[in-house]
Amino acid sequence: MVQSSGLVKVAAAVIVGVAIAGAGWFVGNGIANMRSLDRYVTVKGLAEQNVQADRAVWPITFVATDDVLQTAQAKIESDTKTLLDFLASHGISKEMTELQNLQVTDQLAQSYRSGPIESRYIVNQTIQVRTDDVKAVVAASQDIGKLLQGGIVLGGQGYNPGPSYMFTGLNDIKPEMIAAATANAREAALQFAADSGGQLGGIRRATQGLFQILAADGAPNMNEASQINKTVRVVTTMEYLIRD
Repeated sequence: MVQSSGLVKVAAAVIVGVAIAGAGWFVGNGIANMRSLDRYVTVKGLAEQNVQADRAVWPITFVATDDVLQTAQAKIESDTKTLLDFLASHGISKEMTELQNLQVTDQLAQSYRSGPIESRYIVNQTIQVRTDDVKAVVAASQDIGKLLQGGIVLGGQGYNPGPSYMFTGLNDIKPEMIAAATANAREAALQFAADSGGQLGGIRRATQGLFQILAADGAPNMNEASQINKTVRVVTTMEYLIRD
């Protein structure tokens, strides 16, 4: 009975020893894995693609003034027809336009008015062009002087910023640009791993940056919306594990 009890104690001791050794191996291996996770490199990948605008929006504001409201309104209606004919001559149909923002100002009714006035009524009208025919808008905007020669007063109380050119195909080029940015980041990570005497492991973390649409020329303070040629840019941030 005593001998059997001793064998049980010995077996228990062996089991405990094996368990402790196993636990030590797992803990040691876990620490090694944790340390390997501590070795990583953060890199950024850049991708750029040149594109052209595929849509144009052009608000054209013009004005008429007179002491008689009906006379000013008649001038606006005449100028509207002239402007629509001008646009049509450049391939911009009436369906591509929209009348907006008819405004009438009675200068005698303004409490902050000071000094004499030349015309009592100021009538502003805006025609907005919206079309995918970018070339037609470019040609018309460059020929806008003919409207001035025809007696149409552009601007007035409104503001004529000129056409805005947009690129609407971003979703079509996103996948290839992300792939290019990721490949660029991996190339930088491979070089870093080689320089540090290690090997590149898997991706630890990845972050996609925002897509930017910039003026292609890249000149300071250049308004992207006024440029037909544009550059789409995206930067991805990648973290790669480094193995020994």
